[in-house]
Amino acid sequence: MNFQVTVLKILVSYPDGFAVMVDLKRDMAILATSGRDWAERTKRLAARVPELDIFSQGLVERLNGGWRITEKGRAVLGFMEAKPAETTTESAAPAVEPPASSPAASTPLAARRSGRSQRLQRRRAARERARAKAC
Repeated sequence: MNFQVTVLKILVSYPDGFAVMVDLKRDMAILATSGRDWAERTKRLAARVPELDIFSQGLVERLNGGWRITEKGRAVLGFMEAKPAETTTESAAPAVEPPASSPAASTPLAARRSGRSQRLQRRRAARERARAKAC
């Protein structure tokens, strides 16, 4: 499992891209024990950006007991997740620089993120209610 890719994937799933360390560690543990599929996927994604360093490249910032993905981090993650056919013309470009995208092309992605974000918020709220009942 590639730690840095996993951090980007986890942070992008949180509202505003911010997660406190407790949540980040919990999500990392879940993914680390989820099997070979996740490890293979992160290796494939990491291979798209071999010089990946989430902190020195400004992809993730440390804030108030947690980490937040930056817009640059979102763009690099989008580049890593793009289908190979979409990036064949940019193969000569530096690995860290994502291809420029038009606002029209990002609309379906934004809608997907919004739906994913809502599902994650509902899950977190349910988890917090369950914890409150357990106390």
